[in-house]
Amino acid sequence: RVILGHGGGGGGGGGGGGPTPAEGSTPPAKKAKVTGGSKPHVFMDVSIGGKPVGRIEFELRKDVVPKTAENFRCLCTGEKGTGRQGKALHFKNSVFHRIIPGFMAQGGDFTKGNGTGGESIYGAKFQDENFQLKHDRPYLLSMANSGRHTNGSQFFITFDRTPHLNGKHVVFGSVIKGQDVVKKMQNVGTSSGSTKGQVKITDCGEC
Repeated sequence: RVILGHGGGGGGGGGGGGPTPAEGSTPPAKKAKVTGGSKPHVFMDVSIGGKPVGRIEFELRKDVVPKTAENFRCLCTGEKGTGRQGKALHFKNSVFHRIIPGFMAQGGDFTKGNGTGGESIYGAKFQDENFQLKHDRPYLLSMANSGRHTNGSQFFITFDRTPHLNGKHVVFGSVIKGQDVVKKMQNVGTSSGSTKGQVKITDCGEC
């Protein structure tokens, strides 16, 4: 299972202890082919409990972490087609399966929807690119993982500063519009990570 540690404080694990994605079962990731500008913008339209709540727009830091940013951009557009697991490499219609108020909202598991799946555009897990960008404010985009160099498609949006994640998770972008939507998502989270209503990405793409 791809999870994040909560750090100090209550709440927490959100279903930790499950199986981690198999490591070493796929060949090394191919070298990234990076396209587009240095800070592309992408969007996600979100619904909660089946009701549309708005659009989130992100700026991706391809200038700092090009491979990580390109992975996320392509998963927003769906331009890479079908992955090795037979599922579309696309965030559309996937869910935020884990939301902890005061911490983060985690999504990107478009193969299983529960935090145990997902796939990068490179096929294999890919390495932590660098830790240059820090978890120093809310509304950041960062990669979820199950240890060093296990990045796939799962990501999280921070609700606060999370410095305990520095050096462990790769920050690759930030929310530039739709902070109100992120707050609505936070409101349906729980300390265990389960959500009070399904939080779904109904559409996504490049701006």
